[in-house]
Amino acid sequence: MQKPLIIHDPVHKTIIVDDFEQMILNTKHVQRLRNIQQLGLADHVYPGANHTRFEHSIGTMHMASVIGRSLSLEEDDIRKIRLAGLLHDVGHSAFSHAVENVLKRNPHLQPDILGKKFIRHEAFSKDIISRILPQDNYIGRYVESEFAADPFDFFDEISNIATGDARSISKPCLAQIIAGDVDADRIDFLLRDSYHTGVSFGLVDVDQIIGSLMIKDGNVVLGSSDGSTYGNDMALTAAESLLISRAHHYTAIIHNPGTQAARVMLLCSLEDALERFRNNYGPDAAKDEIIHFFTEYNDNDLLNFIRSNASEKSIMLMDDLRDGRLYVPVARLSQKILRPSTRMALSTIARHGLATKRLEARLARELGDVLVDLTVASGVPKSMRIAMDDEDGFFYDESALANGLVRAISRQLSLTAFSHPDVVLETDCSAVLSELRRVVDDLSPRLLNFTREDQYLPIEGIILLFYAVHTIFADEKQGFISIPRLRHITWLYRTIRELSSFQRLRNLFDYSFHERYGFPYSEKVFEDIQVLVAMGIVDEDLRYYEKDGRFRQSYEYVLTWEGVGYAEVLAEAYRPEFDEMFSHLSKLRHSIKRDMVTIPSNRYASKKRSTGVR
Repeated sequence: MQKPLIIHDPVHKTIIVDDFEQMILNTKHVQRLRNIQQLGLADHVYPGANHTRFEHSIGTMHMASVIGRSLSLEEDDIRKIRLAGLLHDVGHSAFSHAVENVLKRNPHLQPDILGKKFIRHEAFSKDIISRILPQDNYIGRYVESEFAADPFDFFDEISNIATGDARSISKPCLAQIIAGDVDADRIDFLLRDSYHTGVSFGLVDVDQIIGSLMIKDGNVVLGSSDGSTYGNDMALTAAESLLISRAHHYTAIIHNPGTQAARVMLLCSLEDALERFRNNYGPDAAKDEIIHFFTEYNDNDLLNFIRSNASEKSIMLMDDLRDGRLYVPVARLSQKILRPSTRMALSTIARHGLATKRLEARLARELGDVLVDLTVASGVPKSMRIAMDDEDGFFYDESALANGLVRAISRQLSLTAFSHPDVVLETDCSAVLSELRRVVDDLSPRLLNFTREDQYLPIEGIILLFYAVHTIFADEKQGFISIPRLRHITWLYRTIRELSSFQRLRNLFDYSFHERYGFPYSEKVFEDIQVLVAMGIVDEDLRYYEKDGRFRQSYEYVLTWEGVGYAEVLAEAYRPEFDEMFSHLSKLRHSIKRDMVTIPSNRYASKKRSTGVR
């Protein structure tokens, strides 16, 4: 038996690694992470941000055990979550998320492993952990001896914990500790990124956050050990601090123009190199090489691949990146200066890689010698519950601050055009911005139509559902309009699940549901509704009500005037689907829980309200 390894970490101070963890730590799969930077190319903006996924993995392992012991888990379960924390990023590609974006933007390059299409790093992590590691005889014998388990069964469970697949294991809390809304991964990367960038993302009080977690019915929830209202309030405050840090993280790093410029320069060069490699060696060789990106390559290996296969123009782009000559933003559109319909179109495009690639390429051609980057935020809390008396509630329902932060994160969108620093001095930036606006307004709706020919867009199904309810109940007369406001999001969950059972509508409502909370719930439906609110298509109203002697809050939803206009266009694009949805809901109109809100027609449809800062 090896002696425990003592690691001195700048964030967590002393971390002790046992003999089996050292065995896993010394595999080539984990060692590869030593040379993959945690924040990709962010060190071009924050010089200290050259920390790696290796140290983040060790930090996540440590945080997992701190949380596990605070929750009084059994020692075997603590060992499992530590291993899962150590391995959770083992399938990350070089330069972090850049290669994942290539796969989303280029479906023809997505590799297959054992008959399954791999797009995200979690899939590669799960494959390495569950299929590759158990084949190591030394590791396998240790598992059989120490855990009395079959190595493949053991690492299959570890892979589910590491990737947050709570439904596939008997103790969901183990997966939630690694990949939940308040988890070891998030706590470590926020602390570590803040330390290395030198940017404070808000106060992350680790002790307070961990002390606010408890296990109820096998799941990790927020709550107070003594059940007091003050304790619950402090639990909410602790979780809110983490969410504030997350929102600041996006603003300071992900949406920083310098980070965006470096990312788009790398992405452009990589896509060029991959297409040339595919043309020279065939599609199968290109897919095999991409597998290596996620399983063997480090950052330097990926740069060498680009230089060996890219065109001269892309190599010059990489020279600029190497020498710190980042492209400079010449025009930038954010959610604050786009009307809701354009925001919604761009948000939908940004979440579908091929559409994003087409938009960026077209904009680059229209605007001249520029690179274009469209970025949206993600990662809002979707499932964290807080224990209150005899009934649990969602974190974002109980905290108005959390709800606002969810909306703030969902709203973050930027479309930026970059030009070479030698060219930008001769560029009329105001003219480029005006042209960018014009092309985006003209192109984004047509791109969405093109995308719909390839696939259904479920978020548009939700818009059509709102529109069907609006069409059934809306009534305008004598200068006033009455519009329906849906009373609770649970009606939307139940209705979407019901509509997904219809043959014609199943692809338009392609969402997965579970009933762990006593009603049909879909994390993706919740996330998409928050996007609709953030983009100005749907309004969300807060309502207080009394139940069992306690005032609670819930959110009600109504289609905005801009949402009505957007939905009218969608209804034509999805005419058979909309007609079936409308017919079904019309028959059930008396069971639709809603309030009718009456306001002056000119107030509802006023240009100021509908177009924003335009």
